[in-house]
Amino acid sequence: MNGSFDFVSTEDKPALIAFSTPEWLETAKTALQELGYKVHTAATHSDFLVRFGQAHYQVVIVEELFGANTIDENLTLKALQTMPVNQRRHATIILLGDSFQTFTPMEAFRHSVHAVISSSEMFLLKQLVEKAVADNELFLHSFREVQTRVFTSGNRL
Repeated sequence: MNGSFDFVSTEDKPALIAFSTPEWLETAKTALQELGYKVHTAATHSDFLVRFGQAHYQVVIVEELFGANTIDENLTLKALQTMPVNQRRHATIILLGDSFQTFTPMEAFRHSVHAVISSSEMFLLKQLVEKAVADNELFLHSFREVQTRVFTSGNRL
């Protein structure tokens, strides 16, 4: 894990990225920073889990081969897939790699993420992240609105 500790304030838009490919890491970091996100980078699977458990990240981008030779060996992705929904609902989770066609809903569903992005479209990453976040916010808008009303009225879900 990176030795520095970076506080996340209520005004921050935190994002977490997990990449093995250095060029993709820099591209993703730059795109997210340009969108106003405070970017944290996970170096290993355990680093990812620790970081993910410490903050409510708005955006999470995972490389399909993060710390793995095949997508089936990607422990970070497996952890996200098996995590209860209430532990990951706050984040728009994006899977990026060579195996995908960008924004294929069935592929995203298959991997339990909000969106998949093809690495061939990294040059559009900033716009693609914006779209994925907007789509996710629209999809969860009604749920979040009802959840807020329930909690403010003093009832429990």
